Amino acid sequence: MFQNFDLGVFLLALLPVLLAITVHEAAHGYAARYWGDRTAEQLGRLTLNPVAHIDPIGTILVPLLMFIFTPFLFGWAKPVPIIPRNFRNMRMGMRVVAIAGPLSNMIMAIGWGLVLAFAPYVPDSFQYPLSEMAKYGVLINAVLFVLNMIPILPLDGGRFVDSFLPVRASMQYRKIEPYGTWIILILLMTGLLGKIMMPFISGIIVLVSSIAGIFQ
Repeated sequence: MFQNFDLGVFLLALLPVLLAITVHEAAHGYAARYWGDRTAEQLGRLTLNPVAHIDPIGTILVPLLMFIFTPFLFGWAKPVPIIPRNFRNMRMGMRVVAIAGPLSNMIMAIGWGLVLAFAPYVPDSFQYPLSEMAKYGVLINAVLFVLNMIPILPLDGGRFVDSFLPVRASMQYRKIEPYGTWIILILLMTGLLGKIMMPFISGIIVLVSSIAGIFQ
């Protein structure tokens, strides 16, 4: 699917992708600042400028190679730097910071759903591109929410779960982290990741459609 490059699809999906990535990472940084860690702010990561969040390998090289040589697409942004010991409450701070990124994607999915609901009311020439862009926005953010909430470190879902664990259990759980990315890649390439994620993605799309339908 990804090997059949369509410039129109690329252009319509570009803004939703950039917003999904940058707002997600900035949300982590703002949550960290709220709980007392200003590291992201000091390093210029509290911004919606996508350049600040691009990882040359994870955001450009890996997705490009997978796009060219495989039927899959996978990548990541540059993580926002966080120093948990700066938090007023370390456990609560880590919990809120972890969930902030995925929640921003859920909010953006709903926002794009509202854009889709109002698309029929814009001038005719803008209706189709705006509605298609909104559809990509809903889908991309639903995918990112579900993917990041998978309880495997170093994903946000893993860090969220870790914030609830007792110290000894947390130490054992963190041993997964060096292998977490490989686990996700294996699940992706075997098709299991899609099977795990699709019911949740579909549920979010139904939820967003219901909310957007209220405003139509």
